[in-house]
Amino acid sequence: MHREGIDDNNVQPEDILCDFCGKAAWAQDVPCVEGHQGSVVCGNCLHVAYSELILASGGEPTKEQCRMCLEHRDDPVWEGGIEPIAAICLRCVKQSSAVLQKSKQWDWTKPV
Repeated sequence: MHREGIDDNNVQPEDILCDFCGKAAWAQDVPCVEGHQGSVVCGNCLHVAYSELILASGGEPTKEQCRMCLEHRDDPVWEGGIEPIAAICLRCVKQSSAVLQKSKQWDWTKPV
């Protein structure tokens, strides 16, 4: 997600927002994973999504497509808290959390 009114020819880190919480993701030294078409999930939202979908076996299937992979799955999804509501599928939560945990740039670990 991009901040409204940005200069598409001069996008800055503070212009890139998490699709799930709407906060300036890359400008605040928060770990992030980018999905398709510029979608972004920050490490904070990913922590909550992982906790709810994997650890608590929560989440509900939805008719919405996953914001990260742009696919519709019958798996449970986690929905962010801003409008328009963005959903991230179980598969993308697993893949994104593995990417962040392996990253040498970030000190991010999967919730336990």
